[in-house]
Amino acid sequence: MSEQQPLISIVIPVKNGEYWMDKCLGGIMSQTLFPQCEIIVIDSGSTDKTLDILKSYPLKVISIQPETFNHGLTRNLGVAKSSGKYIVMTVQDAVAADSLWLQKMLDGFSVAENVAAVCGKQIVPHDKDKNPAEWYRPVAKGEIIAYSFSEEIFNNLSPSEKKSVCGWDDVTAMYLRDALVEIPFRKTSFAEDAQWAKDAYLKGYTLVYNPEATVSHYHYENPDYTYKRTFTVLYHMYRFFNNLPNVYCPGLIDSLKLAKLLFKEAKLTLGEKIKWYRYNMAIRKVYAKAIQDFLQFVELGDEALDKQHELLCGMPPIAPVKHS
Repeated sequence: MSEQQPLISIVIPVKNGEYWMDKCLGGIMSQTLFPQCEIIVIDSGSTDKTLDILKSYPLKVISIQPETFNHGLTRNLGVAKSSGKYIVMTVQDAVAADSLWLQKMLDGFSVAENVAAVCGKQIVPHDKDKNPAEWYRPVAKGEIIAYSFSEEIFNNLSPSEKKSVCGWDDVTAMYLRDALVEIPFRKTSFAEDAQWAKDAYLKGYTLVYNPEATVSHYHYENPDYTYKRTFTVLYHMYRFFNNLPNVYCPGLIDSLKLAKLLFKEAKLTLGEKIKWYRYNMAIRKVYAKAIQDFLQFVELGDEALDKQHELLCGMPPIAPVKHS
C-alpha cells in the first residue's frame, strides 16, 4: 500500500468473517489499482478468528460495539476515517471477479458529467455449494448506463421506476468521497444504498451502473432468513419509494421452469439436482408468504406495519453460514 495519500479507500464492515476474509482481501490485493488503495475494516464484535486474520494484512481496523452497528451510520464512520478521493463500499463475503474490478468502476466516472458514484454487479459462480438457480448466466455483455434526473422528473417517476433506478448496491460500489461527505448515508437498518441513490439524484448528481465491475457474492438461505430479508426489503422499498410488490404464488409453471434449469446442468448429480429443486421450491413458498403478510400489514396501516417490521427486523437479518 502506498504511503502517499491513497486514490481509493475501501471500506468493509465485518463481523465473524473468518471464512471469507482471505478470499475477500486477496481479491482486493490482486487489483491493478491496489498500490493506490487503503483498506478500512470496521469490525463489530467478531468472536471468531477474524481479527487475528486481519493482522496479517496492510489495513486499518476500527472496532465498534455490536449493538451500535447500523448499515448507514457505520459506513459513514468508514468514510470519516478514510482519506482517498474515491470510496469503495463492499462486504466481507464478496470477492472481486477479476483484477480490473476497481478500474472498471473508476472508469465509470468519465462516462458522464457530474458523476457521484459507480455501481457494479453481483454474480454467483458455478460452485456446487451455491444455489444453481442463481448461477451467473449472462446472455449478453452488459452496457454501462448513466442516470440523472431533475427533482421534478424523479418525483414524477412511478414507484417501480424509482426502485429500478435506485437499485444501488454497497456490495460493489465506488463513490466520490466529496459526494459522500455532502450526502452521508442515512441511519437505517437496511437498504442504505438505495436511499442514498435517491438522495443523490435529488441533489442533481449522475449515477453510473457498470455491470462488468463484478464481485462474487452469495448467501445460502434458510426459511427464517428468507422471510425476514424479504419483509425488510419490501418494507424499505415501500418507505423509500412507495413501491408495493405484486402477489406471488409459486405454481406449476414455476416448478417446471426450475426443474428444466436444474436438470440440464451436467455439472450436478441427480441427487444434487433434486436437493436444489426442493431447496428452491421451499424458499419460494416462504418468499410468497412474506409478500402476502407484508401486504396484509400495509392494509392495516403504517403503525401496524412499523411495529411488525421492528418485531421481525429490529436487528437486520443475518444470512446463515453454510460453507459446504
